[in-house]
Amino acid sequence: MNQKFPKGEIKSIQGHSFTLKGDDIDTDRIIPARFLKCVSFSALGEQVFADDRKELKGNHPFDLDQNKGANILVVNDNFGCGSSREHAPQALMRWGIRLIIGESFAEIFFGNCLALGIPCLTAAKEEIVNLQNLVEKNNNQIWDFNLKNLSISNQKETVKLFLDEGPYNMLFSGKWDATSQLLDEEEKINKTFNNLPYLNNFKQKI
Repeated sequence: MNQKFPKGEIKSIQGHSFTLKGDDIDTDRIIPARFLKCVSFSALGEQVFADDRKELKGNHPFDLDQNKGANILVVNDNFGCGSSREHAPQALMRWGIRLIIGESFAEIFFGNCLALGIPCLTAAKEEIVNLQNLVEKNNNQIWDFNLKNLSISNQKETVKLFLDEGPYNMLFSGKWDATSQLLDEEEKINKTFNNLPYLNNFKQKI
């Protein structure tokens, strides 16, 4: 599992891809409700799709040896529907997913992924089916995602993708990353803190 989490500007992603086929894959399947009691998100990567994986007895895409280390997931329609649990993208991120491409995404899931720096891009059904077929033909090939060109490609094929302007600008500028922005502005935050009377025993600042 790749534990180097997204940070700052996200303009390109490179890596291996794999597919998870099926429409309306909901957040309860991505991370079953019993794991929502966790104190932290740190162990959720091991539990992603826990029930589906148990049912398929090692034949689930997230269990196959050929997909270990892959960081790009290609899905179908309405991925991430159901409850709004933020644990779902947290589990995917901690397993190693850094980019998801599909026909469509549930709105809240999409927003939760964006807040973690996981781009979710879309394409028409026929383009997604084509991409899934290309990925499955050769799981060893490297794919390059380019945010500026809104595309993903290997050495031979290129698939055009779609992303709304707002999320595009947030990823391109790094403004999705609220934590890093706060850390970069530590001096200004401390200055503001020191000038707030109710945080400094109401001492008057001159």
